[in-house]
Amino acid sequence: MNQSVFIVTVAGEQHIVHALQICQEMEESAKARGTGIAKRSPDYIAQKMQEGKAVIALHPDGTWAGFCYIETWGHGKYVANSGLIVSPTLRKSGLARQIKKKIFELSRTKYPDAKIFGLTTALPVMRINSSLGYKPVTFSELTDDEEFWKGCRSCVNFEILQSKNRTNCLCTAMLYDPEKEESYMALPVVEKQPQPKANSVQERWMRHRQRPNQQPENASKVSAA
Repeated sequence: MNQSVFIVTVAGEQHIVHALQICQEMEESAKARGTGIAKRSPDYIAQKMQEGKAVIALHPDGTWAGFCYIETWGHGKYVANSGLIVSPTLRKSGLARQIKKKIFELSRTKYPDAKIFGLTTALPVMRINSSLGYKPVTFSELTDDEEFWKGCRSCVNFEILQSKNRTNCLCTAMLYDPEKEESYMALPVVEKQPQPKANSVQERWMRHRQRPNQQPENASKVSAA
């Protein structure tokens, strides 16, 4: 499907009518994959829309197509782009990438100094995160805010997380650190000097054949003797 047909924009109060459907799709998606998405209520989703901390994708006719929202932890030091969901009929259409890019840009605008992280079991999401600059990290590099980890209680894998003392789970942790990215971008670019190309035996032989014939200085004397 042509990605340009979707309207991907920051959600507002006018989009609250889609909150219930979004929550239902999140729950169904988690059941289908057999993995967890922290359960959220329609009121919570509506609040994110009112705060301008969510991105929604719509068809031109206003039909809901996809959604994602921002959560902050550790007094704004950490940001999570959570609850990414795309309508089942539109999966593998490239819409998830559009939504992730938009919510990432929104996060960088609202919280330019925050570390942006995510936990996911979905390989496509990992690939999208990598393209945005996220790096795989250990759970210890994520926020230690207890409120964040409480959100994992509704996940079917929560017991695994607890048994591992929150050091790992079935999810992969990924992190975008703006400080490290800016440091990397500030590094001077050292241009490599072109190395002289090694001449082949054939090239040396051809140059030798093209040289004018040269005679020794005493060649005439020798021939006249």
